[in-house]
Amino acid sequence: MLEFREMEMEMEMEVLRLKMEGRIIGFIIWCIAGGLFVCMGIYARFFKRPMPMGFWANAEMFEVTDIKKYNRAVSRLFCIFGIVFIALGIPLLDGQNSAWIVLSIVGVMAESIAAMAVYSLMIEKKYKKGRENLQ
Repeated sequence: MLEFREMEMEMEMEVLRLKMEGRIIGFIIWCIAGGLFVCMGIYARFFKRPMPMGFWANAEMFEVTDIKKYNRAVSRLFCIFGIVFIALGIPLLDGQNSAWIVLSIVGVMAESIAAMAVYSLMIEKKYKKGRENLQ
């Protein structure tokens, strides 16, 4: 009877270990996605060509007053986005059936909207050529 209980406990431990591995793999994938944003930010920071780093996909880039400062601002935005994105993935370690996963989903939505707002209302407004005519 004691041997059966020990085998049962070992099986339960193995199941828990496999579940934890899946959680860690999910979190690692999440961190890689956030790391890509940080890498894009670092790339934008050290962009050597005299052209601005685009924010929107498949959109025509506007003329920029100071390319180096603009790229630095976009770089900061991408790096902060990536770091916060990684932090919002921490609930994945608790499992996908956890109620905390809602924090990740809603947090990434809010973070994305905030990044778009910061870009549109602050960065684009500050560095767009001819902005004096818009005011």
